[in-house]
Amino acid sequence: MQYKAATPEEYIEQLPPERQKVIRELRHTILDNIPEGFHERISYGMLGYVVPHSKYPDGYHCDPKLPLPFMNLASQKNFVAVYHSGIYADPELYDWFVAEYPKHCKRKLDMGKSCIRFKYMEDIPFELIGELATKMTVEQWITLYEKNVKR
Repeated sequence: MQYKAATPEEYIEQLPPERQKVIRELRHTILDNIPEGFHERISYGMLGYVVPHSKYPDGYHCDPKLPLPFMNLASQKNFVAVYHSGIYADPELYDWFVAEYPKHCKRKLDMGKSCIRFKYMEDIPFELIGELATKMTVEQWITLYEKNVKR
């Protein structure tokens, strides 16, 4: 689901009350842990954490007018999603996350290429998401992106 919002606060205000609390906590978890240099903004109709054009002028290969995306956070119809491009591009990071997840959550991991889905709000492993956010700097993401994703 995409919400029409110009700011992260506007995005959160549009959510159902039970989702607002969870998205706020995930947002603060990411902001408290993501390395310096990533910028928060609305990206693809959800909360986004991107590499700004000032650090990576080429922008996103699909649309160079957009900054390079890294993480996103969204309230979807049936779940809350954390999108992490680094998990998709770095097999070691993916393996680390898959191995760590059961230590933090009793439910089975529901994950796509870069999307981690949480259907049960009470089982979101905030500490693990915070640790995931620390795992890649802007410079590391740009290098990995250029090596594995940009064509």
